Amino acid sequence: MLRASSPRGTATRTQPVRSVARLQTCDAAVSGQSSGGASLFEPRNLASFLLVSLIWGGTWLVIRDQIATVPAQWSISYRFMVATAGMFILVAIRREPLAMPRAGWKWVALLGLLQFVLNFTFVYNAEAYITSGLVAVMFALLMVPNAIFGHFLLGQPIRPAFVLGTLIAAGGIAMLFVHEYRASPASLAEVLVGVAFTVGGILAASGANIVQAMEGAKKLPFLTLLAWAMLAGTLMNTLVAFVQSGLPTYDPRPAYTLGVLYLGLLGSVCTFPLYYRLVREVGAGTAAYSSVLVPVVAMTLSTMFEGFVWSLLPAAGAVLALSGLLVAMRGRPSPPRRATPEP
Repeated sequence: MLRASSPRGTATRTQPVRSVARLQTCDAAVSGQSSGGASLFEPRNLASFLLVSLIWGGTWLVIRDQIATVPAQWSISYRFMVATAGMFILVAIRREPLAMPRAGWKWVALLGLLQFVLNFTFVYNAEAYITSGLVAVMFALLMVPNAIFGHFLLGQPIRPAFVLGTLIAAGGIAMLFVHEYRASPASLAEVLVGVAFTVGGILAASGANIVQAMEGAKKLPFLTLLAWAMLAGTLMNTLVAFVQSGLPTYDPRPAYTLGVLYLGLLGSVCTFPLYYRLVREVGAGTAAYSSVLVPVVAMTLSTMFEGFVWSLLPAAGAVLALSGLLVAMRGRPSPPRRATPEP
């Protein structure tokens, strides 16, 4: 049985209120044509980067509440039912084509499986064992498999500074892990399960990032690919939920419903188009720099709502992890000279 924390409705009461306004902002940020060989510090890219970091920083705590009373797989299914509807509405508003060429369906299935099924299944289950802040900090290492997969699959070089920064960050993560084990009432085996789930989520998310950066996927209409991938992911999640947890269950608390809306609309419809546009324009490794800011937001919220207590060990671990990631950022290769414009 998974261990879930008690419901924390306060984590979700205020965040989804401005959903419609935020989605309009997201639509504005996603619209328009890519400028080609883009830099992260171009105003449009930087705005997308910061918005993704802030919104995703808040999703970790909301997920914690979502699994408190409803099986994780059903909560994931509800999230992407909302997200799929929202994404197809966004496609219609943008007047993007709905048809997917025959060659595109393999990319739809692959992206749906990696990003919207495996990634979220691992993450939701991880938060039943360890704090949301620790999961977020571990996810900051997303740029590591991004760099490794990018090197072997896309031919991107790995520089010495990146290796050094990664080793520093790994030391910080180890310190946070030690603190989690000491402070948690869970057994070492349970904490290790939470860490293993998190690593699985990181690898699945990284695989999805690389898929988006591949030439075959970049030739497809951007929002259309995401919409169909979300639909495929929703169908797969629902099937898994029936097999794993039986008939649907739903928490009638307003906080739970608001959490589903926040995760589905802001945490998915708004952020995934922005993030994957960054992946296409500046590269998977550079887009993953958002993972440096996300845990700062997530651990702040974890302190406020989950009772995460800072002491010398976790504080030093967090500083070391983020410092290492900043060093690693300096060691990432520049974006490819030839960039594919957003369709």
